[in-house]
Amino acid sequence: MFVTAYLAFIVLAGLCVTLEITARRLTSSQATQTAVANPAFRRFQKLFLKAYLLALWADWLQGPYLYKLYRHYNFLESQIAILYVCGLGSCVLFAPVAGWLLQFLGRRQTCLLFCLAYSVCCITKLSQDYFMLILGRILGGLSTSLLTTVFEAWYVHGHVEVHDFPKEWIPVTFGKVADWNHGLAVAAGLVANLFAEWLGLGPVAPFLLAIPSLAACAWFVLSEWGQEDKQEATSGDKNGPLLNPLHAPKLQMSTWARFWRSCLDGLRCLLSDRRVMLLGGVQALFESVLYIFVFLWTPVLDPHGPPLGIVFSSLMAASMAGSTLFRLATSAPYRLQPGHLLCLAVLLAFFSFFMLTFSTVPGQPRPRESLLAFLLLELACGLYFPAVSFLQGRVVPIERRAAVLAWFRLPLHLLACLGLLALHGEVSGAGAGEAGSGTRHMFAGCAGMMLAALLAVVSLFTVGRNDADLRLEGTKLEGEI
Repeated sequence: MFVTAYLAFIVLAGLCVTLEITARRLTSSQATQTAVANPAFRRFQKLFLKAYLLALWADWLQGPYLYKLYRHYNFLESQIAILYVCGLGSCVLFAPVAGWLLQFLGRRQTCLLFCLAYSVCCITKLSQDYFMLILGRILGGLSTSLLTTVFEAWYVHGHVEVHDFPKEWIPVTFGKVADWNHGLAVAAGLVANLFAEWLGLGPVAPFLLAIPSLAACAWFVLSEWGQEDKQEATSGDKNGPLLNPLHAPKLQMSTWARFWRSCLDGLRCLLSDRRVMLLGGVQALFESVLYIFVFLWTPVLDPHGPPLGIVFSSLMAASMAGSTLFRLATSAPYRLQPGHLLCLAVLLAFFSFFMLTFSTVPGQPRPRESLLAFLLLELACGLYFPAVSFLQGRVVPIERRAAVLAWFRLPLHLLACLGLLALHGEVSGAGAGEAGSGTRHMFAGCAGMMLAALLAVVSLFTVGRNDADLRLEGTKLEGEI
């Protein structure tokens, strides 16, 4: 498995480079060229990317060795499952709070809160006390909720309200973020492996290494985003922080009213459009099993001795290859529809979990087949996320998107929590010879959820068969000549 992990990484890294070179030749748009030629836009984009990429880098560093760290502290798999459930449960609780903090503290201050909370989360990993680790998982849930909302909210507001750049340029920045994000994830696995295994510093090293990145992120936000805040204040931002303590009670009530109104508007949008409902069902089913996969990949592979950081980099490289394949498939020479690629992603994920039910038979493990299944699952993720993002952008109004996505995440996290709790119960009640069956049963359950997601995708196709919103521009609808 040691050699297999390195060979898989080398092959996937070469595949990613080849696909990326090909994609760049075929997917250069006029909007991208105009945006790159604008020096004011480039300065603002650089201002955002410096802080946000540091935050993403700190987040990715913590991915490869989280389960390994808990095992290093001699916790049982059932206890580790509870730690993961605490993290997911805190995501459920803090997802709406993140939107409220944005309105109460302001965007810049909430970004600083993220850096502080995530740094404390990393420090708790030094403790072997179970309740301290639970506290760390709760802070990690808060930090994850903030990471997925506040930085993008700051950028979008500055892009549209402060600088008045065209909205068509927003995808240029987030496309660059997506490109960097995959590269950061691959590099994070290599760096984590270097410190944890090659230098022998143990599985806690990547978490400590994330703290300087978070400190640097906080410094950029504190020192370089201040000028943007001054422009925001002069533009009369209604969603900024509370500036006058005398008016705090009234403004707090107004903030709560806006928050609840936004939640209700998002729920109405979700319930009034069947396309949105079906897309939300696909997202809840697909992404909830990803949380279960994040928990299970380490205990499935680690007993066979692969370098976990290299395996993590291979998984991220497979995801990067899938994302690049999506760009190629939807480019001008091919013009495949995102809905069809979403269906392909769900089919690949179903096949991956189906493989895992046979490669994780207790007493007869097949780690190489399991690694291949995990790589196929990450390839499916690379296809899935841009396809879902495209469809969400077409069927969910931009002013309701944050609230609707929050409602999507609620069943997503609840399903993942229920799955991990079921695994915890099965592992706790199993005998010594049956402990591995819980993992196999969980993969079988994930395959069933992927089958339900596939049915939801087919239903979405049926509803939107002649819906131009669900198709790329310039492609013909069914029945047109």
